[in-house]
Amino acid sequence: MIRVQTIPCALAKVEADALNRESGRIYTTILVWHYRIYRRTGHWLSEYAAKRLEDYLGGPTALHAHSRDAAQEGFYDACKVAKSQRQAGLEMRYPYRRKAYRTTTWKNTGIRSRERDRVLLLARARGLEPICVPLPLNFAAYSASVYEQVELVWDHAGRRYRWHITLDDGLQPKPAPGNAVVAVDLGEIHPAALTDGKDAVVITARRLRATHQYTAKRLAEIQAKQAGKQKGSGRWKRLQARKSRFLAQQKRRTCDIEHKVSRVVVEWAKERQACVLAVGDVRDLADGKRMAAKTQQKIGLWSHGNTRQYITYKAQAEGIGMVLIDEHHTSRTCPRCGRQYKPRGRVYCCPDKACGLVAHRDIVGSVNILSRYRYGEVAKILPPPLDATKYRHPVWIPRQGKRSRLDTPELARVGTPLREAATLEVVRSVTQCRTLDAIGSSHEEWKRR
Repeated sequence: MIRVQTIPCALAKVEADALNRESGRIYTTILVWHYRIYRRTGHWLSEYAAKRLEDYLGGPTALHAHSRDAAQEGFYDACKVAKSQRQAGLEMRYPYRRKAYRTTTWKNTGIRSRERDRVLLLARARGLEPICVPLPLNFAAYSASVYEQVELVWDHAGRRYRWHITLDDGLQPKPAPGNAVVAVDLGEIHPAALTDGKDAVVITARRLRATHQYTAKRLAEIQAKQAGKQKGSGRWKRLQARKSRFLAQQKRRTCDIEHKVSRVVVEWAKERQACVLAVGDVRDLADGKRMAAKTQQKIGLWSHGNTRQYITYKAQAEGIGMVLIDEHHTSRTCPRCGRQYKPRGRVYCCPDKACGLVAHRDIVGSVNILSRYRYGEVAKILPPPLDATKYRHPVWIPRQGKRSRLDTPELARVGTPLREAATLEVVRSVTQCRTLDAIGSSHEEWKRR
């Protein structure tokens, strides 16, 4: 399977900047000459002709010949994407911006491996020494033939360069565990709700939502301070460095939570012997809508694209396919009577007295997605009862867990000195208790006092 591994870049920033600056120069030369010829003659230059023209006009370069080709092809790849989007009815401009920097790419023809030292050698122009990339221990099992591509990528959040190594590890996708179908309803509060028509589970990770909100709040505070400083001054640069460090930290935290959520989703589907994941398509959720400021912020911070991407490649490795299903009106349609009703909170209570369905709101959405996948319309599959819905917590919060401690919250609200003494005595007895019955009796004794 094709994988992308990222490792830190040990190159000096001056050297890395020079490589990406050269790639940006080649890309810009292609762009300028392409539009210049189009304006003067009306001829849309072909990719092959443009590459030959840049080879002649661009002069010598420090990049490998195929790295130069990759920078030239970048412009026409962007043109192909813009053309396909226009044909799909979307408004998209053809690439027009000049680039001072561009990611430098080494194709497999410019990559050599020195396995005894765990080093990749990235070729440059003829007469120049190759770039040595030390590899971590987990790359020791890979031979030189597995490396497909290497990119020198600038991490905007971390303010540093990283190597993105694309390799084919030779592993084949596993056969599908079974022939069942699991529906996934992606949510902003709970990242995912799953059902196979019989069982249902809600993947809850409110820490992901809290991390997004704290990122926006803290970023606004730093930007407000930075707005009062002269751009380029010492204080402005210190605030910029603080912002970059903070964004890099929050990016790592959210990425970790999203990976854990996606892993739990795929593992639950494997347990139910699924061959297909029917995922609700929420990409156009807020297109053309005017929402309240807080609601708009929540939708804007919702990273459903990353979660869907992680679920996709993890599921493919397990032999499980993934299809996107239209999710419109799935969370508001009653699965029993078909009536549409927008509930408040996480519990869906059908307002029709003759129906009276009560279920988890996200599970209602997932069963309707499953119904739309199987039958082409919603309200054909009933959700499990509310008390049968289970919760999975993929993220463990240190020193907090998922339940309150035995000495809270009642003991934390004691105010008088007499009760404080009684509180300390009960807490001491609680820590010495060995069974839940003893804990309960100690708590009842404190209440009588």
